[in-house]
Amino acid sequence: MPQVSLYIGGIRPLPESGRPTGIYKQLVATALDLGPEGLVGDHQADRRVHGGPDKAVHLYPAAHYARLAARFPEAAGQLVVGSLGENISTAELDEGDVRIGDIWQLGSARLQVCQPRNPCWKIDERFACEGIAAFIAEQNLTGWYWRVLTPGRVAPGDRLAWEASPAGSPTLAEAMRCWQSHRPAPGELESLAACPGIADNWRQKILKRLDWLRHNPDRQPPAPPPFHVKPEQP
Repeated sequence: MPQVSLYIGGIRPLPESGRPTGIYKQLVATALDLGPEGLVGDHQADRRVHGGPDKAVHLYPAAHYARLAARFPEAAGQLVVGSLGENISTAELDEGDVRIGDIWQLGSARLQVCQPRNPCWKIDERFACEGIAAFIAEQNLTGWYWRVLTPGRVAPGDRLAWEASPAGSPTLAEAMRCWQSHRPAPGELESLAACPGIADNWRQKILKRLDWLRHNPDRQPPAPPPFHVKPEQP
């Protein structure tokens, strides 16, 4: 069973733009309550794209940091576990090890995998290095969000215990490859949207893309946005 580290953080300004962010997290040393909105003491700056029941807890696979550091050596010293804003870290799971709708237990809480993280422009500013967010999206090094099915108490060193997976549900890696395909088969998108436990906001995006593809069989499809771009206004 994968052992975890836990991270929480408050709101801080980014170093260049001064815009608020919750990406800066600190390692937790004591047990915390985990509820439908996430870990007690954790905060998100832009609730339009972060936080909420379907983005309550973010897990980022610790093994991804080596790839990021190799690709962006100028930021390697900063690319350490916990620095991408994750709440949970483990070296024992990645996107190929979990399925959409998976239910896992952590401490006395029960969590469900519901969507990948969509990287944000704030990652590049946090590390003062252009291209990290795009690389994370292109290489599917996103980690994922959990919703909290059963609130409970969690502690550093707790282990994630797999409980159940919906029948036929794709791994998160398979789901992201389908979503990012140039022109995925409509049936594959339809199956992905129908996965039990999938986040509703992602389901709606999949259904919208599916509708466009069915009504425009001969047109060049627009690519799904790879990451949240910097808005014009704060």
